[in-house]
Amino acid sequence: MNRSSKLAFAAVALGGAAIAALVASTVTAQGGVTIKLACGTVGSQQALCKTAAERWAAKTGNKIEVVPNVASSNERLALFQQQLSAGSSDVDVYQIENIWPGLLADYFVDLKQYVPEATIKEFFPSMIEADTVDGKLVDLPWYGDAGLLYYRKDLLTKYGYKSPPTTWAQLTTMATKIQAGEKKANPNFWGYVWQGAAYEGLTCDALEWVYSHGGGTIVDPKGNVTVNNPQAIAALDMAAKWVGTISPKGVTTYSEEESRGVWQAGNAAFMRNWPYAFPLGNGDTSPIKGKFDVTVLPRGPGATGKNAATFGGHSLSVNRFSKNAKAAADLVVFLTSAESQKERAIVGGYNPSRPSVYKDADVLKASPFLGRLYDVFANAVVRPTTVTATKYPRVSEAFWNAANSVLTGKAKAAAAMSDLENELKRIKGAKW
Repeated sequence: MNRSSKLAFAAVALGGAAIAALVASTVTAQGGVTIKLACGTVGSQQALCKTAAERWAAKTGNKIEVVPNVASSNERLALFQQQLSAGSSDVDVYQIENIWPGLLADYFVDLKQYVPEATIKEFFPSMIEADTVDGKLVDLPWYGDAGLLYYRKDLLTKYGYKSPPTTWAQLTTMATKIQAGEKKANPNFWGYVWQGAAYEGLTCDALEWVYSHGGGTIVDPKGNVTVNNPQAIAALDMAAKWVGTISPKGVTTYSEEESRGVWQAGNAAFMRNWPYAFPLGNGDTSPIKGKFDVTVLPRGPGATGKNAATFGGHSLSVNRFSKNAKAAADLVVFLTSAESQKERAIVGGYNPSRPSVYKDADVLKASPFLGRLYDVFANAVVRPTTVTATKYPRVSEAFWNAANSVLTGKAKAAAAMSDLENELKRIKGAKW
């Protein structure tokens, strides 16, 4: 790692003020082209993205402009679709979710023309496969994601628990006990926080509940609508009972950052979130630094119960309307390089898309939990994006709205799943 990389590394670790100082001091060469980049905004995503892109600019003599973005995944998708369908070149490189390649493939260049085959083989084959549409490599995988259960080690010990819960029933019991005890001194304390707002994040959470109960994946691999079943209904009934008991009523409006805000302030015993929250929770100013750990999400009841973590992740794509596609592709290769992914793993807790980075001694020392995530990924459940193709956004929206209606008490789970089944069949029509 060269001197500028180390400086950037240190700046990101120190926080926003240091990042601003680093960016201000970065020497951007005159001339070259300006590449406009749409980074994510959750946690440290944008800061890490910007500092790495600035290093690329300094190295290549080009310039970087990070364009405004929105945090909500469904709002971000709508924005990107609006821009791309209009043939806009306002963004050269897009950070996209791993459920979007099939939706946006026509708007992205085939990176095979810019990325050597040897480089492509350095990524997880399954991720490359997911980013390939009709033989076209529409993006390079940047990092993987899977839902995790965060738990307060100190509080489990305080209340007599030797290990984290392995079932949802255990989580409910433990959260209830810890919450009752902690609320005596802290009225803002809750047992469990998660993502309950009506958006893609709830699709992830609710799919974990349903799948862990043996209720399937909303739509099965053959295209059959399967969500209206007793296991799915039981899973949503379970989650609805959390609201106002072990979870605040406002959890039905929470996304990732609202959940993390409660958790990182020391006001929750358990949290469902993505790996990015791990290093943030262990930041120097965090009240819970060193007090928590992560594990696989609980399994459902009985013989059909299993652990489940919704598989997620983000990739980088080059807009086919870009006036500087070659330079944009070079930036994508730089940002997804082993060095850049090492930085993101150490500082941001992002799961590398290159197997080699998981073996890096510095990565394992800084983020030892990354070495344990293979079990989480082994239990990952994939959203039905492939089988529903371009109709997936409508499928997901219908699912998250149905789930949210149950959580907010507007509908009973049985009625909501029956209505959802009918709606999904209308969306499907003759075929997906």
